[in-house]
Amino acid sequence: MSRIVMKFGGTSVGNTERIRNVAKRVIGETAKGHEIVVVVSAMGKTTDELLRLAEDLSAEPSKREMDMLLSTGEQVTSALLTMSLQHMGQDAVSFTGWQAGIGTESVHRNARIEHIDTIRIEQALSAGKVIVIAGFQGLDAFGEITTLGRGGSDTTAVAIAASILADRCDIYTDVDGIYTSDPRYIEGARKLQELSYDEMLELANLGAGVLHPRAVEFAKNFCLPLSVRSSLSEETGTILLEEPTLEKNLIVRGVAFEPEIVRITIAYEVPFNGSLAKIFTMLARYHINVDIIVQSIMEGIQPSVSFSIKKEDFAETIHILKSNKADLGYQLANFEEGLAKVSIVGSGMVSNPGVAAQMFDRLRKEEIAVKMVSTSEIKVSVVIPEIDMLKATNALHDEFGLAVVRV
Repeated sequence: MSRIVMKFGGTSVGNTERIRNVAKRVIGETAKGHEIVVVVSAMGKTTDELLRLAEDLSAEPSKREMDMLLSTGEQVTSALLTMSLQHMGQDAVSFTGWQAGIGTESVHRNARIEHIDTIRIEQALSAGKVIVIAGFQGLDAFGEITTLGRGGSDTTAVAIAASILADRCDIYTDVDGIYTSDPRYIEGARKLQELSYDEMLELANLGAGVLHPRAVEFAKNFCLPLSVRSSLSEETGTILLEEPTLEKNLIVRGVAFEPEIVRITIAYEVPFNGSLAKIFTMLARYHINVDIIVQSIMEGIQPSVSFSIKKEDFAETIHILKSNKADLGYQLANFEEGLAKVSIVGSGMVSNPGVAAQMFDRLRKEEIAVKMVSTSEIKVSVVIPEIDMLKATNALHDEFGLAVVRV
């Protein structure tokens, strides 16, 4: 008997009819003899509605109270799905994140899972029950409810799967797999049958919203087979694994894009690397995710460091920098909004020099200004004007022939 963790996103459980369909799908897996744990997100736009209610009452609501509020969305879904399963004759039980034994660090709105006590899950599975767990939430060491940030239900599902030694984890969503780019905006984007953990991790970090980066990290660390597929059809999805066996000659496998990027530049009187350490240590303390970093120290030019962040972190970042200006030791700080990040990703880039040059040449031909660059073994990212984001993505998708199936 194999164990499967099935995760259903908000669209998949957006109304009672879809919840019934999910229940039927779960029962179909139990009929094959599998032990099933289900992880669910909040229904449809529930989280957005809860955020709107909070914003109507307070411009800056407490992060603790926001966790109290937002964690209820997934609990509603888990209870409703369990009721549907029971009505169809399937023995099932719903758990909140903390009832499922999920322990997190003491950070509100963006906590990381530190451990999972699986005793209660194992007991319920031994009793022949389907377990339905509310995703996106846990409990810290002080008994406070925490949430795991954007895409946290994905992380819950993969972490649970790793903890109970599941045979695989299936992520059900409103798309039928992972595409070479977002098919809603990019002409010719097509579904990939396989993708490596490392490639998916880069794509997830670079703006592809299909999977949360932490979920991919868990899958990679535990070599857990992970699939992304549609909850609305029976089509085969995309499988994540250590090394893809299909389309191995693809140098670039995907193009990701992310809008609303802000570049912050901090200038100094004199170069001092100790200030760099202070700045990024301070931002990390407040859980500000800094992406591309470029330092400039040249004779005759005022030394500076530029870095990119998401627009949602902009106000807090500026507040931190201004409040600690004397301690951080910089002279002035300025910023540029209206930017976006576009990235190419592919494990084939490791052994194929010239990919970055090809990317830059195509952007030059498209007359798109490149403001920042970041590279790794399997990706190249550029920060460009946001107005050119989709133009650049379509051009690069065409440049590397991603609309063509290669065997």
